[in-house]
Parts: sequence; structure tokens; C-alpha cells
Amino acid sequence: MSDRKVRLAIAPIGWTNDDLPELGGQIPFEQCVSEMALAGFEGSEVGNKYPKDPAVLNRALALRGLTICNAWFSSFLTTKPYAEVEKAFIAHRDFLHAVGARVIGAAEQGHSIQGQALSVFDEKPRFSDEEWKKLGEGLNRLGEKAREKGMALTYHHHMGTGVQTAEEIDRLMESTKPGILDLLYDTGHLVFAGEDHLAVLKKWGKRVKHVHLKDVRPQVLARVRREKLSFLQAVKAGAFTVPGDGSVDFGPVFKELASIGYEGWWVVEAEQDPAIANPLEYAILARKYIREKSGI
Repeated sequence: MSDRKVRLAIAPIGWTNDDLPELGGQIPFEQCVSEMALAGFEGSEVGNKYPKDPAVLNRALALRGLTICNAWFSSFLTTKPYAEVEKAFIAHRDFLHAVGARVIGAAEQGHSIQGQALSVFDEKPRFSDEEWKKLGEGLNRLGEKAREKGMALTYHHHMGTGVQTAEEIDRLMESTKPGILDLLYDTGHLVFAGEDHLAVLKKWGKRVKHVHLKDVRPQVLARVRREKLSFLQAVKAGAFTVPGDGSVDFGPVFKELASIGYEGWWVVEAEQDPAIANPLEYAILARKYIREKSGI
């Protein structure tokens, strides 16, 4: 696989967590991006502490040889008027475009429990047929708005939401247009959900336009099911880690991505408590593992 076609980024969520501000709350933006560069990455997603002014952010990133590759967008297509969602999306799109990103990662937050103290499995939302219709049609419309700026809209399947399982990913992909709405493939969320992550990649690989490389700790996942923990409780318990430190063998993932001719970003994304898992140490570990397994 050519490293000219695949670029490596890392998400700031290992340094400072937007959903759990107590995790890494003391770590400044400058430390985060400096350590990303030091660990050998060339891209980043956007965190809460990042400057909101594109010029300020671009200058800080340029000093470190980094660029923004993507940022999470919370859509509420199942629970809010489309016009309201589109307005927020356009503002998000324009900011990302100004900081060099050409991918937008959306996740439907209508009825989401990912931030609530509810069992991530037992209480996950399930959309009605009408909600599925709103979601598919809305994402197609947002995807057209992304294309106006030469950007790709991808969908981030996520624990605690209405698109969590392989079956739900299938339904979403089947109800949306290729090239208008594509897939953000996340290994960790699929394994957490109890799905065959490689089977999903093989089925929808041609629509994968962004990749999150997230590893898991199976003993923690077993505890999450047994004790009916919430998503955020699972994060704090250490459910996720970086590639090379958990149970996922990324060799077959890299091989499959190469076979389908994937071009774009691979993003190491593993929310952990930085007081327990030193972010720089784990970033270096992930970078070394990716190089050994993929040659990149």
C-alpha cells in the first residue's frame, strides 16, 4: 500500500476528551498537537480545545507539519427540523474546509444515549421506519451540501446510537446514495457492538472514505455487558485503546483496505484516561504498530 495514498492522523481524544472533560482537562491544545507530530503523525481531527479561528488553527498546525482531516458532526435528523440541522452542518462544513479537511464525519444523535448513564446495549435507540426515512433523506441532502465544497460526507456508526450494529449500517447504506453519503469505518465500535468488523469492511469497502483505527480490551467489554455499563462508563473503564494494545488484529484490515484501493486517512482514535494511559507513549506505540503491520 502506497503511503502517498494513505495518510496517518490521530484524534485528540486520547489527550483531552470532549464528552468527559475531567479526562485530560489540564492538557492544553499546544501539548496535544505537538505530541501528535512528535509521535510521527501528519493529521488530526478536531477537539474542543482547538482554536475556532481557522487562521489561528492553521498557523499552529503548520508549525508542526499537521493538517485537519475530519471532525465529528452531530446530526439530529430524526428529532429536529431539517433546516435547523442543515444550518449547523453548513457552518461546520465551512470551518472544516477552511482548515484543510475534505471529509466530514456525521453521527446521528437523535435519541442517542452515548452521553447518558444508561446501558449502552439494553437502552440503545432503535429508529422507527419514519425516522429511518428522515435519516436517509436528510443525509443525502447534507451530502449534496458537502459536495458543493468538494468534500465527502461519511457516516460514523457509534455505540449508544441508532446506527450501532452491522444490520443498522446495512440499512443506512442501502437507503443512501454512494458518493453522496459514504462510510466512516470504525474497527473499535464494531467490535464493541459484537460485530465482525472485517465482514463489514468487505461488504461496504467501496463506500469507506474515512477510517478510524480503534482497538478494544475484551475483558472490559465483557464487564460492560455483565454490569450493564453506559458508554461513558465503558470509556472510563478502559474499553478502548490504540492499535497494537488490544485484541484487534489490524493486519487483515490493512490488507483489505489495500485490496480495495482505499485512498485517504487512517485515524488512530482511542479515548482513554491520559492520567493512566500517557497519550504520547500510546501514540508512539500505535505509530510503531501501524508501520510494522502495514509498511506505512
